[in-house]
Amino acid sequence: MGETVTGIEVRYFAAAADAAGVEKETVALAPSVDLGTLKTALIDRHGAEMARVLSVAAFLIDSELTRDLGRAAGPTVDVLPPFAGG
Repeated sequence: MGETVTGIEVRYFAAAADAAGVEKETVALAPSVDLGTLKTALIDRHGAEMARVLSVAAFLIDSELTRDLGRAAGPTVDVLPPFAGG
């Protein structure tokens, strides 16, 4: 029996929100996909500016900050580009 695709809620901050044109959206992928698959889907959806942002962004999943593209995405992913200042 296959896994049900319910979607991943992606929340964007700063430059990531600018690149996406929204602060959050649901991507129709199973939460068990890895961040690499999610990253590819976001670039396909939003283009070159998103690719640029994601090349330096970190992801927050279940209170864990990661850049490991092999990690499972989970039901909610925050995209956090570098922030200026302290």
